[in-house]
Amino acid sequence: MTTTLTKPPAEPVPEPPRRGRRGPKSARAGGQMHAGPVAYIILALFTVGSLFPLVWTAIAASRDNQRLAQTPPPFWFGGNLFDKIEIAWTDANMGEAILNTTIVAGISAVTVVFLSTIAGFAFAKLKFRGRNALMLIVVGTMMIPPQLSIIPLYMMVAKLDWTDQLQAVIFPSLVSAFGVFFMRQYLLQALPDEIIEAARVDGASSWRVVWHVVFPAARPAMAVLGMLIFVQVWNDFLWPFLVLTQNGNPTVQVAVAGLGRGFTPDQALIMGGALLGTLPLLLVFAIFGKQIVGGIMQGAVKG
Repeated sequence: MTTTLTKPPAEPVPEPPRRGRRGPKSARAGGQMHAGPVAYIILALFTVGSLFPLVWTAIAASRDNQRLAQTPPPFWFGGNLFDKIEIAWTDANMGEAILNTTIVAGISAVTVVFLSTIAGFAFAKLKFRGRNALMLIVVGTMMIPPQLSIIPLYMMVAKLDWTDQLQAVIFPSLVSAFGVFFMRQYLLQALPDEIIEAARVDGASSWRVVWHVVFPAARPAMAVLGMLIFVQVWNDFLWPFLVLTQNGNPTVQVAVAGLGRGFTPDQALIMGGALLGTLPLLLVFAIFGKQIVGGIMQGAVKG
């Protein structure tokens, strides 16, 4: 009896990489992606479009009404920029206005972030009777136009004798339905239930869970919400204009509204005041912008 030996199948020889193709290093997960020239052109256009209103404000503040009324309008700076800024700073009491607005916006932002984080955690992770109905009511308040509450709110402020005082602007902005909804949606994804259960097993109380678990997990969203509320309160005009005066305790928007009054308003002076009211916001973004963007990216990775 003869036995036949069969050769094992030969292993396929790997094909050498062809020239012109990207190697496996570029396709590896986590590799850096380099932007092309089209991306740089698009980013440059968006940057120019974003900076144009600010640059035009400075150009208009350096000219006079006669030059601003001509066609085509000026596209370069004149020689009156610092003079108009100095007049706006003096006439509108911009120093006190910026200080008042910083106090109002800072208190409002900190309070809204603190209360919204606690309320968002309760609606996202705690189980209690009527949770969905209460959340529906909170979201429903966002659909009510704020102009409808001006008259009763003004009557309440007048009865408390708070007219022309900062608390008349601070107290209505201490809570935010949008902040509660924003923090709830974030904590639903960024805060796993297992972490809360582990803290409960270790004997942590509800407030300890909030301080040591919820706040660290919600830090990126808290930074974003705080910046949004700060900018919103800083730019608020209608309600501060009704309860504050320029000679009393003005905010930036009230102070700018009092500039350039007369038969022919001085547009350059108004632009100078608007530029002064914008510079503190730019300073805040320049200082805390990197931390805020880093917090957003950290929250995206954790989510």
